[in-house]
Amino acid sequence: MAAYLQWRRFVFFDRETVKEPPGPDGAGAKPFALPPGIAVCDSGRGSLVFGDILPGAGRWGLCGARWGRIWFLPRSLQLSSFQAYKLRVTHLYQLKQHSILVSVGEDEEGINPLVKVWNLEKRDGGNPLCTRIFPAIPGNKPTVVSCLTVHENLNFMAIGFADGSVVLTKGDITRDRHSKTQILHEGSYPVTGLAFRQSGKTTHLFVVTTENIQSYMLSVKDYPYLELDTHGCGLRCSSLSDPSQDLQFIVAGNECVYLYQPDERGPCFAFEGQKLIVHWYRGYLIIVSKDRKASPKSEFVGNEAQNSDKQVLNIYDLCNKFIAYSSIFDDIVDVLAEWGSLYVLTRDGKIHVLQEKDTQTKLEACKSMLFRKNLFEMAINLAKSHHLDSDGLSEIFRQYGDHLYNKGNHDGAIQQYIRTIGKLEPSYVIRKFLDAQRIHNLTAYLQTLHLQSLANADHTTLLLNCYTKLKDSSKLEEFIKTSDSEVRFDVETAIKVLRQAGYYSHAVYLAEKHEHHEWYLKIQLEDIKNYQEALHYIGKLPFEQAESNMKRYGKILMHHVPNETTELLKILCTDYRPSGDSEGHGILEGKKANSEEFIPVFANNSRELKAFLEHMTEVQADSPQGVYDTLLELRLQNWAHEQDEQIKEKLHNEALTLLKSGRFKTVFDKALILCQMHNFNDGVLYLYEQGKLFQQIMHYHMQNEQYKKVIEVCELYGDQEACLWEQALGYFARKEEDCKEYVAAVLKHIENKNLMPPLLVVQTLAHNSTATLSVIKDYLVNKLQKQSCQIEQDEQRIQKYREETTRIRQEIEELKASPKIFQKTKCSICTSALELPSVHFLCGHSFHQHCFESYSESDSECPTCMPENRKVMDMIRAQEQKRDLHDQFQHQLKCSNDGFSVVADYFGRGVFNKLTLITDLPSGKAATTLEAGLQRELLIHSKHST
Repeated sequence: MAAYLQWRRFVFFDRETVKEPPGPDGAGAKPFALPPGIAVCDSGRGSLVFGDILPGAGRWGLCGARWGRIWFLPRSLQLSSFQAYKLRVTHLYQLKQHSILVSVGEDEEGINPLVKVWNLEKRDGGNPLCTRIFPAIPGNKPTVVSCLTVHENLNFMAIGFADGSVVLTKGDITRDRHSKTQILHEGSYPVTGLAFRQSGKTTHLFVVTTENIQSYMLSVKDYPYLELDTHGCGLRCSSLSDPSQDLQFIVAGNECVYLYQPDERGPCFAFEGQKLIVHWYRGYLIIVSKDRKASPKSEFVGNEAQNSDKQVLNIYDLCNKFIAYSSIFDDIVDVLAEWGSLYVLTRDGKIHVLQEKDTQTKLEACKSMLFRKNLFEMAINLAKSHHLDSDGLSEIFRQYGDHLYNKGNHDGAIQQYIRTIGKLEPSYVIRKFLDAQRIHNLTAYLQTLHLQSLANADHTTLLLNCYTKLKDSSKLEEFIKTSDSEVRFDVETAIKVLRQAGYYSHAVYLAEKHEHHEWYLKIQLEDIKNYQEALHYIGKLPFEQAESNMKRYGKILMHHVPNETTELLKILCTDYRPSGDSEGHGILEGKKANSEEFIPVFANNSRELKAFLEHMTEVQADSPQGVYDTLLELRLQNWAHEQDEQIKEKLHNEALTLLKSGRFKTVFDKALILCQMHNFNDGVLYLYEQGKLFQQIMHYHMQNEQYKKVIEVCELYGDQEACLWEQALGYFARKEEDCKEYVAAVLKHIENKNLMPPLLVVQTLAHNSTATLSVIKDYLVNKLQKQSCQIEQDEQRIQKYREETTRIRQEIEELKASPKIFQKTKCSICTSALELPSVHFLCGHSFHQHCFESYSESDSECPTCMPENRKVMDMIRAQEQKRDLHDQFQHQLKCSNDGFSVVADYFGRGVFNKLTLITDLPSGKAATTLEAGLQRELLIHSKHST
């Protein structure tokens, strides 16, 4: 039970008197005053509603008016009314969510109250439409109506009577046909208050009398009830709170104010004094009371003696336990809430308005006092209840924390600072708790900062350092072993700090969980030295990451776990799938890395390198060239250093097989250099042969004085490169040893192929002191005999050409001097008999005119002789052009200062390209060709003459 005197008092409302609108003359507005005689009042739907105003002064324009009227006062203060009853209005209830007004009054003398339901939106002759009229008393027993309430859903209405009974109307209260009226409650004490409570689909009705309080459940058949208390209250001393107080029923006794739930009594507050009026307004409890105590029953006794008493209006904040406003009024009629303000009606007809101050003003008014008296909790509750923004609340928390910190209550201070997270700069708090003795408080603050995902990398570093200094492994594990959705710190920073502090297992856990692969491998390899686990981890990574990490850490792994590393590299370069990817295995196509890029990993591990390279060449024939180059070099090194003859022979065959695989065509020079560096002669000779370096092959045998091999090379490749025989002859000629056999073999081939002039052969062999004339005797004799035969043939051909020339000249002379008789009888094209018209040529060919015109390309040339004639003419023109080109070349060469540039220019134009010359013709065709040549010459001359 809270003591009333201990509650703080504030002035959260401004009090003013309602004044009339200014007149036309602009005179100062007078206080607005209602005529005397207000019996009942209510508010809602934009108006203050009054019942039974007794007409007064003529300035109201109400002369002749009668009792029983209902009056409306809108915000414009333009009073209006209509006649509702003939005698009087005793009760009014204005619904807040509907334009429905329910009234109780009397149309005739006696106790016969009538209930009328008015629809304020509809009109009947200028007045609101009365939708329903029915007697309030269900039976014939006369009794006075004491209170009235209506449910906002228009399905329930309850009327309380002075004899202790309650009548409930269920159904549409605006219509007779759709509602049912029954007596809900009967008792011996007057009913002083009624209130409906709606919670979900459950409806309760609170009934309070002068002696007890009951709760009826209306959503259940037979309406079961529960007696909540054995004391009651006076008229207008009960009300229903809003959801901020869980819709509790408030009953104000003379000693205390009680709050009730439908099934139990709640808290109570010791507010002394006789309560006259109780209302609930926006989270505030409004109580009008007076100092003189009286029994609740006195409400039903004449109260003229107390009309002039001073009355106190208090506005309580039950949640924060303070008085928001307190003031004294003269004889309050009622307190109404409308237009966001409270209106206090007094018996003198005045209306006082209580306007609640805005939140900021209220807080500024009370903050200084509360802070001065260190009542921070009250300030916080006040700010929350008035929905102060987070910035304002944070400032209160900060000041509260500073107050506790200065008092030495560091635990309490850190709790307040935690409540400022998100608004107050964390460094403000961190600086206060950097002392080692306050590390526990700092840890709590940093933990909350991370839980709210507001920590940066520095905060993470500081928190982890706090854990490590406290040696609190359990908290450390709890911090880092959160689920993925709850990670509220920078993981990389946490890994760095844990690694630096020596918490390697925790760092590895974080790195693996959050897929910081680089940090995981760094810690495993550099700190824990767990090479096997690091290699296994790489095998579970996606292809791109596995590839990059093997390039980075492959040498370290190869040094410590060579066999396992080699196997992983084989998989990585052929058909890689992560080892833990069981679902995608066999579905997705495996990826493969470039095996050449991993060769440096095998530094100082030649055995594993050889196994890796041989595996790659076996399973992947299209491996990069570098793989084959390295494998060749490795095999040559092993062959060169091997001492065992059998193994050396095996290595020799492996290296030669690799060379013959055809993988070194594009890197011929590199392979040749490798073989030469390791003195792998068979490989060198093979590469020479593949590169058509026949002279190098022969020089190799010459250097090793392998005479038979020299001859074999000449026989094998002499047709492709004839100079080999000449070089062989020069080689044997320089030998002082007896090489007659080899010289004779060379000379025989030179003679058969006519590769060298005899004089050059003699000069070559003249340098050899052991080569006597007998060595070349047979060669010279055969050569001279062949030349003698050739001379005889040439002389015979010359004689033949002379005779042919003489004959042709005679024919030319005859053509010039004698007529030509054309005796051809057949056409040279169609071979048919000639018919006129015909065409004849001096060459002896004749044609039909139509055949000639069809086949001839020129009117002046014989179609049959034209191809040969053109060849002759082309040759003549070519000779003339060459003659001109030669003269031009000689002229430029003589006139130029740089003769070499002239020669280079002509070389570039292909002038000195090798020409193929046709020399000797077969003997059978010589005469025919000569004769044809003379005929062409004769034809050309005849054409020129015509």
